[in-house]
Amino acid sequence: MFCAAAAVGNGDQLILILYESQSSRSCLSPSQLYNHPVLVCACHYPDPTHPGRASSSSSTSRPVWARAPRAAATMEDEEATSAAQLTPLLGASHSGRSPDASLLRRLYAGHALARWGASNIYMIDPISIEFSATSLFEILGLWLLVQSLSFIVAGVSVTALLFYDDLKATNFPVFLGLVIVTNVSGALAALSTLAGTILIEREWVVVISSGHPPAVLTGINSVVRRIDLSCKLLAPVFSGFVISFVSAQASAAVLALWNVASVGVEYWLFVSVYNGVPALADSNRRLRVRAVADAALPVSEIAAPAERTTDWRARLTEQLSVIPCWELWVVYVRQDVALPGVALAILYFSVLSFGTLMTATLDWMGIPAYVISLARGFSAVVGIGATLLYPAVHSWVSTLRTGLWSIWMQWCCLVVCVASIWAGSSWASAWMLMAGVAASRLGLWMFDLAVMQLMQDEVPESERCVVGGVQNSLQSVFDLLTYIMGIVISDPRDFSQLVVLSFFLVTSAAAMYTMHVYRVRKHLFHLDKILNKFNW
Repeated sequence: MFCAAAAVGNGDQLILILYESQSSRSCLSPSQLYNHPVLVCACHYPDPTHPGRASSSSSTSRPVWARAPRAAATMEDEEATSAAQLTPLLGASHSGRSPDASLLRRLYAGHALARWGASNIYMIDPISIEFSATSLFEILGLWLLVQSLSFIVAGVSVTALLFYDDLKATNFPVFLGLVIVTNVSGALAALSTLAGTILIEREWVVVISSGHPPAVLTGINSVVRRIDLSCKLLAPVFSGFVISFVSAQASAAVLALWNVASVGVEYWLFVSVYNGVPALADSNRRLRVRAVADAALPVSEIAAPAERTTDWRARLTEQLSVIPCWELWVVYVRQDVALPGVALAILYFSVLSFGTLMTATLDWMGIPAYVISLARGFSAVVGIGATLLYPAVHSWVSTLRTGLWSIWMQWCCLVVCVASIWAGSSWASAWMLMAGVAASRLGLWMFDLAVMQLMQDEVPESERCVVGGVQNSLQSVFDLLTYIMGIVISDPRDFSQLVVLSFFLVTSAAAMYTMHVYRVRKHLFHLDKILNKFNW
């Protein structure tokens, strides 16, 4: 049923809130209404202390849209909504204030410590993950415990393998056992790292920024991604220095000691953030209540609500029933942002990055290792620059259009990579390839941030972790397909075929996202505004 509420805003505004309640008997309380999608009409009313303002106020009243992801995204004037209209209209204590800066610094510091250790080991992520029914506080402790222990075990086993370099010939069973322990502990570390990433990026930052203007969430997302990219750039460099100037054994030992020393600090930092933001505990309680309620319902009612039976996504869920953990995939597919998520995942199915396949090909083409390293470093710096540029672009256009501009910016840069196939010499081809890939990182990481923020805004609170887990799993699957593609086409002379295939996949991802934008906004460009500028 539809309910109405009223509140007094800042200045001389009377705010009328109209929303739809899921219950047929009762309306929402103010605390529940705070995060509920609503249609808000802000109307001026006469100030009795200033009678002269009555007539001017009444003449300027007009309806405005509050931040309601599923409804406001379809409005034609989405990009015209000002930041002032997006500030919370209920809970005046939050309006105009940013989250506690000290708590944000602790969040960033804890995330940096966790990502630094994870950036020293490269493993393939697991296929699927679900922890929506588990306490967020329990996930935090389990994540840090498993990650640290796994890295410690991996560091000790690698140190043993490097110290006893003849172990394979003298005692093969022990050598094989150490190899298995190293891989298993690395896989567990990757799993726990993925869980922590989803917890921080998909849940905590959304809860912390709730009740604040969208620019706050944009800024936090950019800083978190900047930390990730910086750790990926600097951690291997640090390990390389240790290997070059000390030894490989020392590098493995440093990895183990780092995790022993940092786990306590990480736990203290994250616990202080959790205790300092009461909304995190409230979100945790809501998730547990929802999990208990869902457990009492049949799976069919959770996965396929009656109102969606005629939707194309409902038909697709029937075909997904044979996939392991298919209920999680059903939750993902029925989201309105599933198409942008798939488009982002497809970008992982590409050799147009400074990964092992492209690096090996450049080495085969005769490019010196230091040149490849410099190009790879420049590519990482461009990616970090994207996290600085994203908030500025987002403040100018909407999240939806930021993603549209970013994905096509990446596409334009990769045209240079395709053109490198027909370059006159191998050196010219290699330089064009490296330049195109490095420049494309600007669009890639801005698109990544845009899609993540779309999911944060539009996925329901109870499904954010599930959707985030499936999204990371889907990205891992496409990343794995890249290596399979490299096995199938393994000759470096045929790398041009991989370039063309990767460019086709990026084009497909851009087309998919463009379809989503058109479906939401009903147009891609304001042709009337463009024609008016040319007086047509």
